[in-house]
Amino acid sequence: MEITTMSQAMQLHARILKSGSGSPENTTHELIKLFTFSALSGNLTYASHVLDSLPTQPSSYFYNTMIRAYSQSPDPTRALHFFLFMHRQQLRPSGPAPRPDKFTYPFVLKACSRSRRTRLGRQVHGLIYKSDLESDRFIRNSLIHMYSGCGESGLAEKVFDGMSDRDVVSWTSMIDGLVDDDRPLEAVRMFQQMLDDRIEPNEATIVSVLRACADTGALSIGRRMHALVDEKREIGLKANVNTALIDMYAKCGCIDSAMRLFNSIGRKDVFAWTAMISGLASHGQCQDATELFDQMEQLGLKPDERTITAVLSACRNVGRVTKGYAYFKSMRRKYGVRPTLQHYGCVVDLLSRGGRLNDAEELIRKMPIKPDAVLWRTLIWACKIHGDIDRGERLMKHLDHIDSTDCGSYVLLGNMYASTGKWHDKARVRKLMNHRGLVKPPGCSRIEVNGLLHEFTAGDSTHVEAEKIYGKMDEIEERLREEGYHPKLSEVLLDIEDEEKAFQLRHHSERLAVAFGLIKLSPGAEIRIVKNLRSCEDCHTVMKLISKIYQREVMVRDRIRYHHFRNGECSCRDYW
Repeated sequence: MEITTMSQAMQLHARILKSGSGSPENTTHELIKLFTFSALSGNLTYASHVLDSLPTQPSSYFYNTMIRAYSQSPDPTRALHFFLFMHRQQLRPSGPAPRPDKFTYPFVLKACSRSRRTRLGRQVHGLIYKSDLESDRFIRNSLIHMYSGCGESGLAEKVFDGMSDRDVVSWTSMIDGLVDDDRPLEAVRMFQQMLDDRIEPNEATIVSVLRACADTGALSIGRRMHALVDEKREIGLKANVNTALIDMYAKCGCIDSAMRLFNSIGRKDVFAWTAMISGLASHGQCQDATELFDQMEQLGLKPDERTITAVLSACRNVGRVTKGYAYFKSMRRKYGVRPTLQHYGCVVDLLSRGGRLNDAEELIRKMPIKPDAVLWRTLIWACKIHGDIDRGERLMKHLDHIDSTDCGSYVLLGNMYASTGKWHDKARVRKLMNHRGLVKPPGCSRIEVNGLLHEFTAGDSTHVEAEKIYGKMDEIEERLREEGYHPKLSEVLLDIEDEEKAFQLRHHSERLAVAFGLIKLSPGAEIRIVKNLRSCEDCHTVMKLISKIYQREVMVRDRIRYHHFRNGECSCRDYW
């Protein structure tokens, strides 16, 4: 009997139990068919029931199939419980159960990765070593994937470095892990090493590298990936590859290229639509983003929670408060999407930036989900921007019991105190951060020149061409003064002299990057910069002036959105 439905499986099981006859070999064969179908179709409760009814000790096939199925289920920790059960069975007096083998461990490691059980993953690694299975390439690749998925890219690298027979899976797992661990520059370099080793990338590699390109702004490598996709027709037909390409072009500042690619795709899934809407949102093209959202609806595609986030971000980035709030209010009724913390965060930011601080505070207090520190920080920061310091100080009590590792809340508290001249209180917050070992991430800007990524931090003097860069910055400073520029010293929230504040502003990371771009890029070439933090108001003013003085288009992607500076103006219209 061929099993194609769960109903047929249950009928077969009932027949086996009722007959109680026939050769043991035939009965076992039928039970194996029944068990395999139940496990791989996701009915693990029934598969477990079949397993318990086996007339003999289950073979390793049964244990491995259950562990594999549980590792891919919504609750991967059950694979770990079953693995431990397999071990306990070896101690039973009725006879040892099958030992874990090379087919067991990869799925146990997958379950560790999905549940982020790093400690247990290390223990499993120890068992693999004791079982003399560590040399198996499939298991080593699984170890790399497990450590990377648990945020232990350093341990993944140790396994990777110890391999002499790396294949495309080894390289891809390592690249993907570096991207997930917020090390995209290293991921790009590793991809280049992979090509040097003559390993041909596959679909998963290309998606991982495109993610790294999107994070770093490595446009030339992203275009190289696109050319590779065009060469490999079968990969170019994959929906996830096209979505990654759209995202890469949008995040590298080429929103027109992203749109051309989007329009060239025949059958678009919800992920492609979401990537395009999100890209338009980050470039401040709210009208285009909302029109695309409406078009998606008209075609009968149901938006998911990420699509709603994208369209809310589009409204937030240009201050379309009424439209954005309308999307938010209808998302559950019209689209069946339950609002998450991220959706509430978008709307709180939307209201806060628009100056509707009362409405934003009321929304936080009435929301059915417990607000996190990020939501309160969003509103408190808006209080600072709009000059409502009393409200900001009143709301700071919600950060009193913050997670001791939440650096952002401490930084905000310190900045709020600094903005009101309470330097003693700011020093107290700084002392507490130092005591808890918390360090504010430094401002960092990246620029791609001739296919190579260059990274700068504030006041950086380590670059090989640092002398030329600082010479160019002196020239820029002189020309800025000729245009009537005066630094906005209030952006420096430090208790120091005005001259030192001006010096601090002058050496922000994006200014070093733009100076380098002016030196190295040909006249008229666009200067593209990716920054890890929000741009300060003074740097925003400087970039506008540079675009006018040098007649260059400067694009800066900060933590919030893209800024296109042309002829002394910014695409954000000073709203960000």
